[in-house]
Amino acid sequence: WVCAACKPAFLQRLKEGVAVTGAMEYATFWTRFAAKILDGIILWIVNTAIGFAIGLGFAGAVGSRESEAMLLLQVVASLVGMAFSLLYGVFFLGRYGATPGKMACRIKVVTAEGEPISYGRAAGRCLSEILSGVICYIGYIMAGFDEERRALHDRICNTRVIRS
Repeated sequence: WVCAACKPAFLQRLKEGVAVTGAMEYATFWTRFAAKILDGIILWIVNTAIGFAIGLGFAGAVGSRESEAMLLLQVVASLVGMAFSLLYGVFFLGRYGATPGKMACRIKVVTAEGEPISYGRAAGRCLSEILSGVICYIGYIMAGFDEERRALHDRICNTRVIRS
């Protein structure tokens, strides 16, 4: 859609050969769901390996099965896993606009204008996803009912998930 006041300038640009950008094709709820499942599997495998490595190193250092040591091990493994999950999302979204799960499903995250997102916006989006999950996944379910298929974290960070 081009407004009446902008129409002459738009037509002039068309005559000059400027490509017309089409409307964004938003990713469906189920495509986003599949991408999230794939990312979850990847993160589960990596976090399990990290937890196993931490457990082996910690058990060798402590050498006992005291409950305080086991609790500390669980806390450390959980914190490392959460940090890795956050860094995973921020790195891939900031660098490529998509995590490996999204890449496999051929979708990517962009701004409302269709531009790639920055690392800062990627960090905000990853942190906002925590909120989407904490409220009984209602933040994710919102994507199934929104006309632009935005989840809560997309609304917070003004992003869109489109087909690439």
